[in-house]
Amino acid sequence: MNAKASKPRAAADAWRLGNAGRVLGNAVTRFESRVLELMATAGHADTRLSHVNLTRHLDLEGTRITELARRARMTNAAMTELIDQCEAMGLVVREPDPNDKRARTVRFTEGGREWLRAFGQAVKKAERELIKEIGEDAADVLLQGLARYAGTVESIRVAGP
Repeated sequence: MNAKASKPRAAADAWRLGNAGRVLGNAVTRFESRVLELMATAGHADTRLSHVNLTRHLDLEGTRITELARRARMTNAAMTELIDQCEAMGLVVREPDPNDKRARTVRFTEGGREWLRAFGQAVKKAERELIKEIGEDAADVLLQGLARYAGTVESIRVAGP
């Protein structure tokens, strides 16, 4: 293909690089990579994004495996494999569900709660860095606008004020 023929194609494909989904995805990738760097610095070098995907959907009082899979948009089998990994790391434990002995509930261990505190600190630091880079006003507009756009998506149950 000659250079003349490739220019129109490049212009026609430009939307693929600058669309909202791509830009948001790139921003999430950068943010999550920074959080994982901070976790490694805090002594949690074995933390992977998949572990975050489990823990971001896990209620502090525990959550059924089927509910974790639904929230994370994963199959029960994939979630079970992820739980196995986090259990081996000492972050979570499986217990019989008090309301249905056939079901299993996953909850944080004390080590998992310590990991969660470190994760919260890493997220806060990454957020401060983002705000410093783009400016407080831009960050406020960005986060408020994205919150409106995203709406309410149930992920975890959070205790009221």
